[in-house]
Order: sequence, then structure tokens, then C-alpha cells
Amino acid sequence: MGKVLLIGAGGVGSVVAYKMASLPDVFSEIMLASRTKSKCDILAERIGRNRIKTSQIDADNVPELVKLIKSFGP
Repeated sequence: MGKVLLIGAGGVGSVVAYKMASLPDVFSEIMLASRTKSKCDILAERIGRNRIKTSQIDADNVPELVKLIKSFGP
């Protein structure tokens, strides 16, 4: 039903990603983004690769962040 962009693949982000993925009627598309894309990819693989898209982002880089938000459209 809804698209969500989650920034951060650490401890808290991991828990949130698992919870969102368990609610596909609420979160139809999930984008997990972090400075280290490999962490996002590992987490997405554990949860189920088809449920989560991944991207590399430095949240302090505002133009880059705006570009990701516009392209994914959460």
C-alpha cells in the first residue's frame, strides 16, 4: 500500500526493517539506504531480497538525499 524509505542499516534500522517487511499490506515497497550499501544488501538478503530495495546514501549530503527521495517517491 505504501512506500517507505528507511535510512540506516544498523541495530535500530535492522529491527525496523524486519518489522516493516512483516507488514506487506502496510509497507508495499521498502528502500533501505545507508552509507555502506553492503550492510543494506546483507540485511535485505536476510529479510527477503524481493521485499527490500537498497541504496547507498550519505544522509549529510542533502542534494544526494533529495535525489534519492525524488527517485524512489516514498
